[in-house]
Amino acid sequence: MSILLSLAATLAAYLLGSLSFAVIVSRAMGLSDPRSYGSKNPGATNVLRSGSKAAAVVTLVLDAAKGWLPVALVRWFGAPFGLEEGTMAMVGLAAFAGHLWPVFFRFEGGKGVATALGVLLGVSGWLGLATLLTWVIVAFFFRYSSLASLVAAAFAPFFYFLGAGMVWYSDARLGVAMVVMAGLLAWRHKANIQRLIQGKESRLGTKKKA
Repeated sequence: MSILLSLAATLAAYLLGSLSFAVIVSRAMGLSDPRSYGSKNPGATNVLRSGSKAAAVVTLVLDAAKGWLPVALVRWFGAPFGLEEGTMAMVGLAAFAGHLWPVFFRFEGGKGVATALGVLLGVSGWLGLATLLTWVIVAFFFRYSSLASLVAAAFAPFFYFLGAGMVWYSDARLGVAMVVMAGLLAWRHKANIQRLIQGKESRLGTKKKA
């Protein structure tokens, strides 16, 4: 029974992750489809290029929430049903995969930074905050959002195992899920990595050329 519940929770998490809030919020606020301008990435950073900070903030919060919610629900209420760390890892990955390949939007998704952060916050608020702080520090000193995202994603599994037994209880399956998310996030940023190497990546606070 617990296996069926785990699979059902994983499917539900994927469907939730497949809600592309960059597109949904933009439509609701009468803005252009974020897949039609800028980097064409359906994410909060590209929505910001529409000129609406409100739309970008709402997109960021909702993208993070869809990663946080399924993990938090399993953590809070899963134990009586036999749904524990293994299911948390599965639903977290499923929500993240849904953002990358959303079934409701022709499998054309975003890069997953906000959703990955939401998953980490669902596992542990302290872990999510540590990862977010890493992003902020790198972004502040180097002014590259993509570089900050890559470094923060790479450090997340390290933080998770570093704090094991002291700040939170750790499980290898959750650690593996974080490594997989970091790898997929890096793969989705491959164009950004190339531009970083070439010195052509846009810095934070500068307008992207048309």
